Amino acid sequence: MRILAVISGEYGRRHAENIRSHGPEEWEIEIWQAPTALPPLIDDPEDYLPESLPQVDLILSFGEHPGVAELLPEIAKRTGARAVIAAIDNEAWLPRGLARQLRGWLEKIGVGCATPKPLCSLTQTHYSIARRQKMEYSDPLISEFARYFGQPELRIAVDPETRRIVSTQVQRDAVCGCARYVSGGLVGLSAGEAEEKAGMLHHHYPCLASMGEDTDYGDTLMHVSGNIIKDDVAMQVKPFKEIRYLVPRGREK
Repeated sequence: MRILAVISGEYGRRHAENIRSHGPEEWEIEIWQAPTALPPLIDDPEDYLPESLPQVDLILSFGEHPGVAELLPEIAKRTGARAVIAAIDNEAWLPRGLARQLRGWLEKIGVGCATPKPLCSLTQTHYSIARRQKMEYSDPLISEFARYFGQPELRIAVDPETRRIVSTQVQRDAVCGCARYVSGGLVGLSAGEAEEKAGMLHHHYPCLASMGEDTDYGDTLMHVSGNIIKDDVAMQVKPFKEIRYLVPRGREK
């Protein structure tokens, strides 16, 4: 698969480098740095695009300015891309209304589009756009990308006798690489402490999602992202957690 990562700064660069380092060997990753200064409304996208762009199958948009989304339909036309994943890790970079417009613009030209909020909610069949709101999609290119990057999925092995984690494998990494980092810090922990430690590791990586409260969630996207990987860890270690019961005084046997 040929991929073009559209970036504005370090946020996108870190995502693109993680994909290059840990994605399938046959993937070809190109990076285009979008202009850092864009007007509130773009009349002619060609004024802000280079003379040539590589031919690709999939576009990954990691823009840190709403104007980047307005460039994507023209970028798709020039590159021949058949699908776009536009990350929403900050409402200021891609507001919900503009994300809805983007999906519509791309649909009109026959290009698939996913706008996961946060980016690490992307699976092979759906992604989140708000609290308890998921959007299903059916696009083979986006689904193929989501086999490897998106909603973190770990495989955790626990010794049933010691109740400690003996090994971890990353089945699907977060696009930024956070899941791989968290995975490496869980080995040796008890099942009872793994969930909390996963949240701490996620924060220390650090997650690049917004720390401001998002109105679609009533929470920060960083916190939402952290809960996604904590939930995955919690589900896997639950059968091995030691359950302690408190007995009221006077009822001891």
